[in-house]
Amino acid sequence: MTERKNNKTRALRQLLYDQFFQQVPFNVAIIDRDYNIIEANDNFRAYFGEWRDRKCFSVYKKQDKPCSVCTHKEIFKDGRTRVTDTVVADKNGRWAHHIIQSAPIRITPEGPVDFIVEITSVVTDTNLWQQEYNLLFDRVPCYITVIDDEYRIVRANESFRGSFGDVLGQYCYRVYKRRDKKCPRCPAAKTFRDKKIHQSEQKGIDKIGQNIEYVVTTSPLVRGHEPVTHVIEISTDVTRIKKLEKEVLEAERLAAVRQTVAGLAHSIKNILMGLEGGKYMISLGLKKDDRSLIDRGSDMLDRNFDKTTTLVKDFLSFSKGRLPQLKMTNPNNLVNEIIDLYKDIAAMSGIELKANLKPKIASVPLDPDAIHTCLTNLVSNAIDACQMSGQKGSQVVITTRDEKGKLIFEVADNGSGMDYEIKKKIFTTFFTTKGGGGTGLGLLTTRKLVQEHGGKIVVESKKGKGSRFRMEFPKKRLEMLYKESDR
Repeated sequence: MTERKNNKTRALRQLLYDQFFQQVPFNVAIIDRDYNIIEANDNFRAYFGEWRDRKCFSVYKKQDKPCSVCTHKEIFKDGRTRVTDTVVADKNGRWAHHIIQSAPIRITPEGPVDFIVEITSVVTDTNLWQQEYNLLFDRVPCYITVIDDEYRIVRANESFRGSFGDVLGQYCYRVYKRRDKKCPRCPAAKTFRDKKIHQSEQKGIDKIGQNIEYVVTTSPLVRGHEPVTHVIEISTDVTRIKKLEKEVLEAERLAAVRQTVAGLAHSIKNILMGLEGGKYMISLGLKKDDRSLIDRGSDMLDRNFDKTTTLVKDFLSFSKGRLPQLKMTNPNNLVNEIIDLYKDIAAMSGIELKANLKPKIASVPLDPDAIHTCLTNLVSNAIDACQMSGQKGSQVVITTRDEKGKLIFEVADNGSGMDYEIKKKIFTTFFTTKGGGGTGLGLLTTRKLVQEHGGKIVVESKKGKGSRFRMEFPKKRLEMLYKESDR
């Protein structure tokens, strides 16, 4: 009976050796306390070559001493399994990334560790890339989600979960914006339709109820001509950036207002002196019954009253902070209004005012009142420059055109022009070349209004040759501001 049992045990061991040890699709080796390989399966031999009478470190690392990160001593001591992530060489000397799992073997259940069984498996490039992808997906410092064609979130990274919570299976629009239905300008919906990448600026609410602003890019997860069933969304939180931008703009505006107030006080003092002079002339004329003195005093009062009115209006326009009131506007219509307003005034001074308009130019989102003010300031300055030059054939030309995604208004004249020093100062508060006839706020207000549209103003000028002022408005920026104003 005992012999039969022993035979069965030996048969079972042989079966385990043949069916498990030899058939397992990994490299398996048995190692003793002296680092000798005492048994290995056929996979191990095929991968590492002949192992008999060799040490494990000689086979794995092609070296003559134990590895610096070897865990064998610890396993023989505490009997605990170890997993090592390392690089080893095959029989041909080619190095590859491997995972080595080392486990203790005891001859008797309660006895010491007699041997170590090691299973080595190569980490293929695909597996390594998958690990790196998972690490990148989870740790990248922006929001990443994968949504299905029902707009449910099927995967979300660590940053997203930190801001919005564990929301797998929920609708993206409910998570991002707490809406009950899909967003009206959903970039993911566009990607599902056309398989293209789309980007937009959005506003949402995080898990603690705080408003956030983010830029989202959607891209299809699809192969070839298959229909899009999943979209990956990558969102960058720009809330803090937007806040800082507003704070910087506000600080710049307040600094300019402080500078303006100082200049304003100086200008008002000069105007008051003019009013006092006019009052004195009228009083003197009344005493002497001199009509000419009364008329001179009255003219002085009128001129200084007009200066006061202009100064206050310009100051209020410049100092107040406002968002442009955008609506779809045809640029050519604005220019035609300015032509009608100033054509006769220019003609009285022998100046030709004309338009060079791009035909059928598309309407764009603009604040028509603000752009009207900008064009008024530029055309008025151009007419003044032509009057100062005193030359014949003076002209002012207003141009509209599209150029590389920008809408451009241009006001050019062949008047007196500016030298380098004056050109540097034209956007300085209260700087004017008109003497007592200007407030020095017109160009400053124009630049502010252009910047509020996301544009910029460029100046070209040459003394005695004329000046060219160009207002450039990126159309994508105008469209973005228009969408934001609709929310």
